Amino acid sequence: MTTIIRAEAAHDFLALVPSLAGFHPQRSLVCVAFSGNRTAGVLRYDLPRLVRDRAPLVASVIGAMCRMPGVDAVVPIVYTAARFGTGRGMPQRALLGMLTARAEEAGFLVRDALCRAADGWGSLLDPTTPAAGHPLALIDESPVASLAGDVREVAASPSASAELPREEPDVAGPIAEALGQLAGHGREDALRRLGADGDPVALVESLVARDALHPPLRLAWFLHLASVPAVRDAMMLQVAFGALVGEAAHDDAIATAERAAEHDETIDGLVVRELASGTTCEMSEMLSRLMIGHSQLRPDAGRVERALAVLRRAIANAPPAQRVGPLCIAAWLSWSLGRGSAAGAFIDRAIELDPAHSMAGLLAALIGSGTLPEWAFSGR
Repeated sequence: MTTIIRAEAAHDFLALVPSLAGFHPQRSLVCVAFSGNRTAGVLRYDLPRLVRDRAPLVASVIGAMCRMPGVDAVVPIVYTAARFGTGRGMPQRALLGMLTARAEEAGFLVRDALCRAADGWGSLLDPTTPAAGHPLALIDESPVASLAGDVREVAASPSASAELPREEPDVAGPIAEALGQLAGHGREDALRRLGADGDPVALVESLVARDALHPPLRLAWFLHLASVPAVRDAMMLQVAFGALVGEAAHDDAIATAERAAEHDETIDGLVVRELASGTTCEMSEMLSRLMIGHSQLRPDAGRVERALAVLRRAIANAPPAQRVGPLCIAAWLSWSLGRGSAAGAFIDRAIELDPAHSMAGLLAALIGSGTLPEWAFSGR
């Protein structure tokens, strides 16, 4: 069911934005895109640190909006810790002015251009905005804020969804024990106790099932498989796109592992080389395109959300040596939903644990470039 909340004034709209974005923006440029009179998406970017960084940021924003189907209007908003009260007027006025001009040149209607600073808020398009800004209380006390909060939970920051729960000693201990069994002489018995979940495809379907309970042995088997590059990537794609893609990815993973062994390469290194040389088979190419977001096939957001909940718990209770693989999966899944800040937080943890990890490095480059998957532009 669609809930419609109308924001009649600029301060009401500012009260609504955290619910639209899903988090409380800080030190950010947030662009709310419209299709007609309805919001069609929210883009968030870090505020530029240097003057020379403004133009590339604006170009990136306009480029992203041009790829969003049906979008014809925008409201850019600056969130900053700077203050109106310094006597220099509205903070980031130059950035808002540049973005407004470029958006209008590109054919977009700029409905408003707003700034929420540490001591007030104002509109670039409203000449009556006081030099000291309007009081923040207008936003905080807006009835829209309570209405919007009832519709959607709002996180504290863009990267809040990457925060891990506390370690559970009664889970972490059995996971470590099970990992030891899976890597040693107890492997056969552990796999027997896993039953159908010993198959990676069945395991992933168990992990993304609604309201499922996940015993330590199942989490340990997932952590173990997440350290095997080809299986890690297949499970990651299965979470996003379903069991059929998972089965194809696992079959391809076996073939890829065999080719890597023949050429005495790592699997990640083989994939990079084959992509660069154009020698991948048709299935491998399709799967590789999914991994780098060159597809309009949209991930199943519900499966991804459930998997991320399991991943956060598994990572929090895993030994450090077993965390990098699942951190990479969590980063890619977050990126697939357009959560670049959360994806970056997961990758930072992975690189801190293993600076030379090849998949973490590849994801750091992909996410750090600001690239969004094509499916982000294939519809609302």
